[in-house]
Amino acid sequence: MNWQPPQTYEVGTPDGRVLQYCVYGATGGVPVIAHHGTPGCRWERPDVIAAIEDTGLRMVVPGRPGYGSTRSPGRSVADVAADTQLLADAQGWDRFAVTGFSGGGPHALACAALLPDRIVNCSTVAGIAAPGTAALESLDWVPDARRGEGWLRERLHRRGREILDHFDPATPDGRYQRMLTTCVEGLDGWIDDYLALTRPWGFAPESISVPVDVWYGLDDDNTTFEHTEWLLATIPAARRREFAGGHDPNDIAQRQIFRALTA
Repeated sequence: MNWQPPQTYEVGTPDGRVLQYCVYGATGGVPVIAHHGTPGCRWERPDVIAAIEDTGLRMVVPGRPGYGSTRSPGRSVADVAADTQLLADAQGWDRFAVTGFSGGGPHALACAALLPDRIVNCSTVAGIAAPGTAALESLDWVPDARRGEGWLRERLHRRGREILDHFDPATPDGRYQRMLTTCVEGLDGWIDDYLALTRPWGFAPESISVPVDVWYGLDDDNTTFEHTEWLLATIPAARRREFAGGHDPNDIAQRQIFRALTA
C-alpha cells in the first residue's frame, strides 16, 4: 500500500502569508505545538505519529516559512511566536505546550519567552545554543551561513540532493516523499533557518519563566553537551532530561519526551 501524506491544513496570517500544518492525535488530547528540526517538515514519521497517539497528545506540526508555508525572507527566530499564537487560536487553544527538535528548539523557546501567558510548558530536544556562544560557532554549517544566502543556497542545494539520493522513491513508507519535502522543496526554509539561528534570536532565553525540559541524547554527536549546558545555565526554569541514544530520539525516548509534555 502506497504511503499517503497526512492531511495538510492552512491558515492565513495578517501579513498575507499562508501557514501549512498537520494535526496528529485524538481530539481532546493534550494540546501541543511542535517545531520541527532544521531541515524538517510538517509530515511526521509513522512511528512518531503512533507515539503522539499513544501518549494522549493533540499535536499541531507547522511547516515553518519556506517549508511549504509561504516564505518570509529575513525572518528571525522570534517571529515564530506570532505564527504559533495564530495556529493555537485556529485550534481554539488558550493554553498549550510547545516542543522543538534540534533547530526547532530555539523556536520553541521563543514561544516560551514571548507567549508566557499561553504556554503551559516547553521542551527542547537536542536543542542548540544562541549566536555568540562557542557551542553554536562550532557547528559545521555556521561558516556557510555567515557567508550569506547565495553561498548557503549553493551548499544546501547540493547537500539536499545528496541526502535525497539515499532514499528510494519506490519504497512505500513515505521516507522519500518526506525527505523531498524537507531537503529539496523546503530549501528556502532550510536556508532561512540557518540564517535566523546565526543572527540575534530576538528574545532573551534568560527571561523565560515557564518550565523548560532540556532533553539530549547521551550519545549525540551532532549537538554537543556544550549546547545543553548553555541552555541549562541560561534558562532559569530549565530542567535536565537525558535519553539513551543519539541526536534523534528512538521510540522509547520519544514517548518519554511526549509524556513529559502532559505533566
